[in-house]
Amino acid sequence: MTYRSAFSACAMLLALATTAIARPAHSQSVEQFYHGKTITVVVSADAGTPTDIVARQFARFFVKYMPGHPQAIVMNIIGAGGMVAAASLENSQPDDGSVIGFLQRNNLYIPLIDPRQNRFDPRKVQWLGSLNKVDYCLVAMTRTGITNADDLFKKRLYIGATGFSNEDRTLPALLNQYVGTKMRVVPGYTGRGEVYLAMQRGEIDGWASTADGLQQGEPVRMLADGKMKVLLHLGWKDMAGFPGVPNLGTYVKDPAIKALFDLFLLPFDAGRPIAVPAGVPQDRMNALRTAFAKTIADPEFKEAMKDQGYPIDPIDGTAVQGIVSTLYATPKPQLDSVRKLIYNPT
Repeated sequence: MTYRSAFSACAMLLALATTAIARPAHSQSVEQFYHGKTITVVVSADAGTPTDIVARQFARFFVKYMPGHPQAIVMNIIGAGGMVAAASLENSQPDDGSVIGFLQRNNLYIPLIDPRQNRFDPRKVQWLGSLNKVDYCLVAMTRTGITNADDLFKKRLYIGATGFSNEDRTLPALLNQYVGTKMRVVPGYTGRGEVYLAMQRGEIDGWASTADGLQQGEPVRMLADGKMKVLLHLGWKDMAGFPGVPNLGTYVKDPAIKALFDLFLLPFDAGRPIAVPAGVPQDRMNALRTAFAKTIADPEFKEAMKDQGYPIDPIDGTAVQGIVSTLYATPKPQLDSVRKLIYNPT
């Protein structure tokens, strides 16, 4: 054997050995990847909030249906109405399938209308789905003398908000600008607990709350004691559990104004959308979607959610993506009108 042929043979053996060593990493099964791992559930809200409660309950069941049976931990990342968590999911979280994010419905449209929020694009993540739909309503302390929706047009109401671009500010701002209510919005509160504390201290008079957020904790007592009332359902239908409370259709008649409200209301069908980074490999993505489907079909999970006051009304990832596509097809004149609302405090 010549020196050259011997060198070629050695090189070939080295290449085969390298391939043999590398092969297990490339052919690692989904079960092998998740075995012994931890899935991090990023929650875009404070601990103890409805989103956090829903996410923790979901995580407990979800991992049972994942290949390799990984553990789950919850990481709360708050700020900017969920946009901080959303941006981390797109830009800094691992994209290997070990992180999923419980985001906020406003994360679906805020990047479209606010260029300052350009670190997240809902078209550049992969969606698992959403567990439930969300309804918003306006509540106020009865000490204000504002006890029904008609009073909103007669008296000033100071309401708290958890973010300048969150629905708890934008929906009241729309009502002020296009319907004629007299609310003064005070943004900057970190979460619902801080808002309710401020209401009890007299710093503010009310806020736009999720309907399920009124069914646990301090709001239950405040409603039962008559210290707080639900004034208006921020949707087009009457709200279950609150008979006699009018909806937006009572006051919003102009189709063009309805279209502006719909930009904010459409994402409510994806109440707490769940996403993963765009780079998650397809086989792991399939496993994540299968685990989601099995979790929402689990009778024990459904019962657990119902017992906690958050019955599920799920949609899958395709439906969430459809909502995103509809939002991004909004005509420019409507977007311009909404942008004025985002940039100009009301």
